[in-house]
Amino acid sequence: ALSYREKELVGHGIEKHYEGYGSPVGKLKGINLAIEDMGPRDLKAYNIYEGKTVSLEFEGDIKVTGEIVTGTRNPRGEIILITFKNCRITHLEKPLFEFIGQLYHMAVGEHIVSAFNGPADLNSFDLITHKITETTIKMKKSPERKKLEQYYGQVRDFREGTNTTISRHKVFEAMKANHPNDWLLSVELYELAKINGDTDFAHDIALHLETVKSNTPLLGHLIDDGLGLVDMENAAQKTDRY
Repeated sequence: ALSYREKELVGHGIEKHYEGYGSPVGKLKGINLAIEDMGPRDLKAYNIYEGKTVSLEFEGDIKVTGEIVTGTRNPRGEIILITFKNCRITHLEKPLFEFIGQLYHMAVGEHIVSAFNGPADLNSFDLITHKITETTIKMKKSPERKKLEQYYGQVRDFREGTNTTISRHKVFEAMKANHPNDWLLSVELYELAKINGDTDFAHDIALHLETVKSNTPLLGHLIDDGLGLVDMENAAQKTDRY
């Protein structure tokens, strides 16, 4: 079954995918922007829209060819599924799957962020007569880790508007002092600073991230990609307003 945010997608239960499910993961070859991050103009530019027959080649040499029937979006408007008809999937020209006369629903995602056993939507499975045989191993969290997750929660609450009294500056200073190598929360704070027009705060965060890059060079491309995406979206929003 396919789910989003622990909720099964309509029409994608175990009755539909009783033999399992497969989908390519990653970016399209030669395109830096992941499909889920594309806006309507980007999708149009790359011929990813309804009624168009396309051949999508991924960086892992997986090629998906077929006619796009429709797309499924999440509540934020991001594409999470693309539905094809007469679809053929190959790897280095070797056929993997062929869906002639039926629909193929391709999940959209640049990478896998986590994996665990058990159903994503508990309400969609009969757990009265079917018990999960294994439990997920949970690592014991240190006090420092719990505090960092608390910072993430505060920033999320601010973003979602459930608690706008949180001082993002205090969170940033505390994070620098106690978690100097954590970069993802800084990128989130950078995005909020850009959205709110706080250029000085955004500049301070960018300087801190330069220090993180110097201390941990392997994180450099992740940080650059994160900041670049924020700047690109911010510029696009300004253009749309004008």
